Amino acid sequence: MTFIYDNREWESGPILTVRGKDGVNPKTKNNQQKSPKKIINLTFSGMVESLKLSIQLFPDKRTGSNKQYSFEDVGLGAFALFFTQSPSFLVFQQAMQKKKGCNNAHSLFGVEQIPSDNHIRDLMDEVAPSYLFSVFGYIIDKLKAMAYLETFRSYNGNLLCTLDGTQYFSSQKIHCQNCNTKEHKNGTTTYYHTAITPVFVSPGKDQVISLPPEFITPQDGNIKQDCENAAAKRWLNQYAPVYKKLGITILGDDLYCKQPITSLIHEQGLSFILVCKPDSHKTLYQWVEELQTIGGVQTVVQKNWTGKTHQIDTYRFVNGVPIRDSEDAQDVNW
Repeated sequence: MTFIYDNREWESGPILTVRGKDGVNPKTKNNQQKSPKKIINLTFSGMVESLKLSIQLFPDKRTGSNKQYSFEDVGLGAFALFFTQSPSFLVFQQAMQKKKGCNNAHSLFGVEQIPSDNHIRDLMDEVAPSYLFSVFGYIIDKLKAMAYLETFRSYNGNLLCTLDGTQYFSSQKIHCQNCNTKEHKNGTTTYYHTAITPVFVSPGKDQVISLPPEFITPQDGNIKQDCENAAAKRWLNQYAPVYKKLGITILGDDLYCKQPITSLIHEQGLSFILVCKPDSHKTLYQWVEELQTIGGVQTVVQKNWTGKTHQIDTYRFVNGVPIRDSEDAQDVNW
């Protein structure tokens, strides 16, 4: 696998180092801060309460007295479906309520009256996902107060934030105004929904910490269909100012390894490590090949004993090569 990363001053010779735009090591900066005087635990009930606060702001299209179910029950019912990953969860809870006089929808999620799936869909279709994004901020703030984010820090004290697109709906029949489309040679059309789902990751950890997503959906005033790169730029412009004080390194595949993205990451004060493929970065690899012939590519070889065999890892790297063929090409480290 081949990567590029931003061209900054390096502290440790051949070992990759990341810095914020201000040149300050985030790990050192964090070590200078005092520990929180009071540890605030993040609980499931606390997250549900934060969700309830967001639901209070949901737009309600209902008029008159046709409000048998509160919007809080509608929102919490939708959350319960996704949390349990069970489409029949609410139906089962209704049956449990009739049989035993109690149900888990109430005890776990605080649902007072259980609405039907159709009623939930009808009302929730009018609610933009952004109404829920404050819950992500609540969770990050609590994790920071608990010092749990510190356990996710990787090399040089940075948090690794990976950007990647995921498709979560596809159909050739069902579609809406927010769908992207793919035209096939046989004349059919596939309608689909995708989103960028940024998460904090850490080597050796099975868990991730989710951040607000960015949906890849038709944008007002744009003729071209929305794409992953455009969505990534929107996410960076909106959330880099929020998260950069934590010390962030952006991870991504070759799709993001383009100067418009790398320049934006750099301008926002973040670092990056991105996959860089030869077929999409011909100029960069020409530089690498020419430098190889004159000994300009440095190599580090590490031998590790696995307990059964010796494993040899070979790293090659070059600092300060252009990411593309242009006069304004950004210098990166390969």
